[in-house]
Amino acid sequence: MSDESTAGSTPLLRRTLTLWDLILYGVIVIQPVAPMSIYGVLSDRGKGHVVTAILIAMVAMLFTGISYGRMARAYPSAGSAFTYVAQEIHPSVGFVTGWSMVMDYMLNPLICTVWCAGQAHDFAPGVPIWVWKAFFAVVFTLLNIRGIKTSARINAGMAAGMGAVVVVIFVVAARYIFGHPHADTAFFTRPFYDPQTFTLGGLFGCTSIAVLTYIGFDGISTLSEEAENPRRNIMLATVLTCVVIGLLSAAEVYVAQLIWPISQPFPDVNTAYPEIMRRLWPALHVGTQTIAPLFLLVGFTLLLANFGSGLGAQLGAARLLFGMGRSNALPQSFFGKLDGKHRIPKNNVIFVGGVALAGAFLLEVVAGYRFYIHDAQAVNWGIFLKILNGDKAYGLGAEMLNFGALIAFMGVNAAAFVHYYVRAEEKKLINLIPPILGFLVCLALWMNLSRPAMIVGSIWMAAGIAFGVWKTRGFREQLSFEIPAE
Repeated sequence: MSDESTAGSTPLLRRTLTLWDLILYGVIVIQPVAPMSIYGVLSDRGKGHVVTAILIAMVAMLFTGISYGRMARAYPSAGSAFTYVAQEIHPSVGFVTGWSMVMDYMLNPLICTVWCAGQAHDFAPGVPIWVWKAFFAVVFTLLNIRGIKTSARINAGMAAGMGAVVVVIFVVAARYIFGHPHADTAFFTRPFYDPQTFTLGGLFGCTSIAVLTYIGFDGISTLSEEAENPRRNIMLATVLTCVVIGLLSAAEVYVAQLIWPISQPFPDVNTAYPEIMRRLWPALHVGTQTIAPLFLLVGFTLLLANFGSGLGAQLGAARLLFGMGRSNALPQSFFGKLDGKHRIPKNNVIFVGGVALAGAFLLEVVAGYRFYIHDAQAVNWGIFLKILNGDKAYGLGAEMLNFGALIAFMGVNAAAFVHYYVRAEEKKLINLIPPILGFLVCLALWMNLSRPAMIVGSIWMAAGIAFGVWKTRGFREQLSFEIPAE
């Protein structure tokens, strides 16, 4: 269906993304260096079995990834989980699923804006941090306004840059590992299984955190209307992204454990991976300055990774809001519009950028306050900000983000179960097992979120449901769904 043929009807996006573009988008949003910032926590929780936990988490997320890919085959729409659940289960449940995704997608660019600003301020302290916040929020917005192919080219460049850094790490790590004698025959297998420290509780606890390494792969499905041959490529891109990130992450943590055994505690679990880099390449003394080359390189790479993640998250958020706006779940006059030149939801890109910028400054305003958990333990907002500034695996910021993501994952698995098993004429186990297992894994993770995350997430969901009831008159108004031609 051409752009011209749809100009007077429901607005549709332009199909320009190849399978390679989709894979690069998924890899960039998830981050190819994702386990580096959480390695210390994973190692401490799993007693050194991080590699095994990463691989188990990969298999678990593949079940949900398959459900996303199969539903994109049935409904190649930018609405993603919102469309799938609304079409297969009920529009009201679809709205709740879409609203949960909005929380996830809106919080991600906000987190990345704050994190990038903080890291850039460390590199250039002469520039106030508020300038960096404004800079990154504006840059994210301007690049996404340029169009989907511009974003795809940027993703390719960043993937190449981060890939080069990962190669450098592997080369230097191999030189260090093989440059030291190892009389222990189990040295190279201990990262997978160490009988001295292994416990099922530790492994499963580590896996529950390691799953967060893969959060973001669902964003691929929001590009269904801009993908070439979406019924094939969305499925392939989603599954391949999970596999690529899983194997790469496993390799990154594998070399880390070989270099720094579990018997040696880290000075700070939050900076474990950079500390390992110091061991690989000791600091150099240049005059009065002390420089740790690999430490700085990893820091810059993490900045680049979060830049790409924020850029991609804003892209996905704009497409999700467009899908909901076009179906009249959100005000159509604003969220359901496309820019005539680039065929992108320009209003939504600007809206998400504005929310990220406002949220970044709002977090700074509340930095001196405290909030209290049910057992009267006080949590300082400064710690909360530190969590939001990039440590996405174990803090409240991550759990707030995952509150929405896991609800969406459960919804997509349920929709895949209904579409491919309940409504199918022939009942096949291949259509039953993946969505059921995917749903149960996500439910278990969701139920283990912290109480503060559950409280904040519940408030967000209550506000969204109240809005949905008002907007659709108690969900009695029929939502409209446009499934584009390929």
